[in-house]
Amino acid sequence: MRIDRRELMKLLGLGGVVLGSGLPGFSLAASKGKGAEDFFFLQLSDTHWGFSGPPNPEADRTLKQVVQVVNASKAKPDFVVFTGDLTHTTDDDALRRKRMTEFKTIVSELRVPKTYFLPGEHDASLDKGQAYQEHFGVLHQSFQHKGVHFIALDNVSDPSGAVGDTQIDWLKSELAKLDKDAPIVVLTHRPLFDLYPQWDWATADGSKVISVLEPYRHLTVFYGHIHQENHRMTGHIAHHSAKSLMFPLPAPGSVPKRVAVPWDAEHPGRGLGYREVEVAGKDGAVTLEEYDVHGARV
Repeated sequence: MRIDRRELMKLLGLGGVVLGSGLPGFSLAASKGKGAEDFFFLQLSDTHWGFSGPPNPEADRTLKQVVQVVNASKAKPDFVVFTGDLTHTTDDDALRRKRMTEFKTIVSELRVPKTYFLPGEHDASLDKGQAYQEHFGVLHQSFQHKGVHFIALDNVSDPSGAVGDTQIDWLKSELAKLDKDAPIVVLTHRPLFDLYPQWDWATADGSKVISVLEPYRHLTVFYGHIHQENHRMTGHIAHHSAKSLMFPLPAPGSVPKRVAVPWDAEHPGRGLGYREVEVAGKDGAVTLEEYDVHGARV
């Protein structure tokens, strides 16, 4: 089976697909008039491997299905990034490691040049990231790709949901290497701003992090955690959340308690979706389109 890039975006209705930002204030344009080279990557989030329950009776197949879809496409992403909650939380240390091993085995089948991982609180908060680091390496990192600087932050291994002063100092040192007009993508699990703190949809010291990011004029943030699409601006910085590969959650504060949206047997995958963004490397222009899981524009 051969699938083109547009069909890939439609088939990936089970997770977030991210290449750039369609909101004002972000442009993947390199500094000093040099455009970043065209590329695209996939953001998958909140796979919660090991989860079982009514919110997704297909929980043991969803991730494997997405791996097959990506591999079937003739349009290959430059890389895939998983923005946290790779596995579902458990107090059993041995089971936690078993789930991480199983997750790694499944995603190792992805036929892409590179895969990046971020921890979620389900992966790292109970043991301060010990098991996560054994399986996936560092909790935070940076990397360059075709003229764009990526920074992955850890706002989950501290049980309070903070980034912490040590990591903020590291962030400052990474940013100090860059021009203020450099194209930058920040990856996190939790939102850096106070989306809905009552549901733990915030970062304890997120305002400190945002103040460090603000001087950089072409910067956007992609995150997970809230299991739904959400777009927010803090000043000129655009923040975009990805949908979950496991189950959707209700809109912030829309119900008294944060619980998974019930599975709809008549409409499997309801509440899940994808995003298509084309990035023009010459001038950094981006085009964003949203689709439902059936491929209809919304």
